[in-house]
Amino acid sequence: MDILRFITAGSVDDGKSTLIGRLLYDSKSIFQDQLEAIERAGQVNGQINLALLTDGLKAEREQGITIDIAYKYFSTPKRKFIIADAPGHVQYTRNMVTGASNSDLAIILIDARKGVIEQTFRHSYIVSLLRLPYVVVCVNKMDLVEFSEEVFLNIQKQYLEFAKDLNLKSIHFLPISALNGDNVVEPSASMPWWKGKSLLHFLEEIEIHTEEESPAPRFPVQNVIRPQTTEYHDYRGYAGQIRSGHFTVGDSITVLPSGLTSKIKAIDTFDGPLTTAYAPMSVTIRLENEIDVSRGDMLVVTGKEPVVSQDLEAYICWMDQKVMTPGSKYLLRQTTNAVKVSIRSLEYRVETSTHEKKEQPNLGLNEIGKVTIRTAKPVAYDPYSKIRGTGSFVLVDEGTNQTVAAGMLL
Repeated sequence: MDILRFITAGSVDDGKSTLIGRLLYDSKSIFQDQLEAIERAGQVNGQINLALLTDGLKAEREQGITIDIAYKYFSTPKRKFIIADAPGHVQYTRNMVTGASNSDLAIILIDARKGVIEQTFRHSYIVSLLRLPYVVVCVNKMDLVEFSEEVFLNIQKQYLEFAKDLNLKSIHFLPISALNGDNVVEPSASMPWWKGKSLLHFLEEIEIHTEEESPAPRFPVQNVIRPQTTEYHDYRGYAGQIRSGHFTVGDSITVLPSGLTSKIKAIDTFDGPLTTAYAPMSVTIRLENEIDVSRGDMLVVTGKEPVVSQDLEAYICWMDQKVMTPGSKYLLRQTTNAVKVSIRSLEYRVETSTHEKKEQPNLGLNEIGKVTIRTAKPVAYDPYSKIRGTGSFVLVDEGTNQTVAAGMLL
């Protein structure tokens, strides 16, 4: 079975954790001891508090909010799922960015009583920035507006008006009640006007295409394997994970950033040799001639090379309490590569709720902006919009070893 990774996002108290709890509960993906534990913890409106299945931190349970990303796993006979429950507070925007970066689909919850609000704008903008191919807008708490079709259609109209400038590829709408389970796993008898699928049915059926068609082959080298034993005296292999595309024995290969060329002699795995390997397989590639290849280099098929440059443009989400100012120096980590960089300029900060681009001297915690970066040596990459695996990076403060920003290359 394939795996669908999705994130739930929305404002505080929109019911994200309850929705995930309902998916787990109604799909019978909860262990008996978990069920007994949340039953002992108390009830909400006479029902089991399903939000406790994801809000695991003590502070989250005390406040009734989500602070950190919570990951949950479940499966149905049709598909496996990995869910990221994102915080709704503005001050935890960075947590939402990290959760969405590995997702294929975003579920954005809207409280039927409140409609489209500022956090809806903010999370939708981040989803657009991170190029998630699918968005499902769940209008939750329909039970509190008497399951009104008019309320649902008005919210749908509001959202589409806002989202027309976001370049979202696919938007689907669903009316639900996470607390009662309406349209979550089973169709709702309370909304006979709704002729669409339940949320779980939709998630089971949707076909996910995370990259452009026929993405270019990319293989960042993670480790050079030289056993130097009697049995494998001359063995030299390059181990790593294929980020996109596929590699076949006999392919002409270019090593970046050096530009050296060779051909694939063999592709080895723990289970034996392969003729062709695909993303996201972890393999060891051997080349016909011995050339200088080390960790951080990238093997690509000749003729399908990525961009190689020392001058980068990117959007970054700032994650540190200390503000970012132009001229600051960091360590950029992209694929298996690590290179020292300097922030040359902050072009503008994005006001995520209005899409405005504002000039300012620095970037603060949870803010998103466009920057130009100068690297100490050339970096091989693809624009994030084409291949997410080679177009994403993090910035690390070498003094504290803290990750200070997540970025998307342009």
